[in-house]
Amino acid sequence: MKNQENNLLWINVNPALKIFDVQLLKQLSKTFTVNCWEYSQSTDEAQSLEDVLVLLHDYLKQGDRPVHLLGHGTGGLVALLYAYNYPERVKSLTLLSVGAYPAVDWQAHYYAQLRLLPCPRSILLKQTVYNLFGIQSPAAIYELRDRLEADLKTALPIHTICRNLSVSPRSVSVPLLVCGSEDDVVIDRKLQADWQPWLKTGDLLWQCPQGRYFFHYFCPQAVAEQISTFLNRGAQPITPLSSSKYCA
Repeated sequence: MKNQENNLLWINVNPALKIFDVQLLKQLSKTFTVNCWEYSQSTDEAQSLEDVLVLLHDYLKQGDRPVHLLGHGTGGLVALLYAYNYPERVKSLTLLSVGAYPAVDWQAHYYAQLRLLPCPRSILLKQTVYNLFGIQSPAAIYELRDRLEADLKTALPIHTICRNLSVSPRSVSVPLLVCGSEDDVVIDRKLQADWQPWLKTGDLLWQCPQGRYFFHYFCPQAVAEQISTFLNRGAQPITPLSSSKYCA
């Protein structure tokens, strides 16, 4: 039976990449009521990060109770900033592939490499596919490269070739679960460990042993189990979660 008291809202601002969220959301929907809030960048009317937060607030203030916010990458950044601004509307916060410097995402990594490496964009995108997904078949490489290229056009544009957005670490007042992957080269172990000084009692930092930047795609069941455990504890005493040994 689903827990109707625990409504989850998944934040997505990378519509070209939402296919990688599907299996995790299916796992979570077995236990919780899961809703999705999505933003897609329009070439006709570009929005800033602040504009997107206003849109999200307009949506959430229609409800009469706080929700559990979840997000991956840039979606996690939006969820985090919203929790900073409106903690009374957030029951808990779950961040996937979000480091202590939360604006760092795959696009920040890509643009940093693009500024450093004198190579065609298509070649760098293929290398980025390996960094994000590991070794793939030739057909998969081209499909994933096209998805990343589409994301550069349709995602919330917080980074450009000229400038990467930077957001400093700070604590958040709502209960927090931070999930990462031990083999992620974008949100690496240091960026994950940098959360430690900012965690309060009851906050959790969990690492999946594999899966890289999209570990929730490769290991949806393991990630869903950690999220479910965190959410179901509620006001109960919390003990630290250790890294899983296997992905299921």
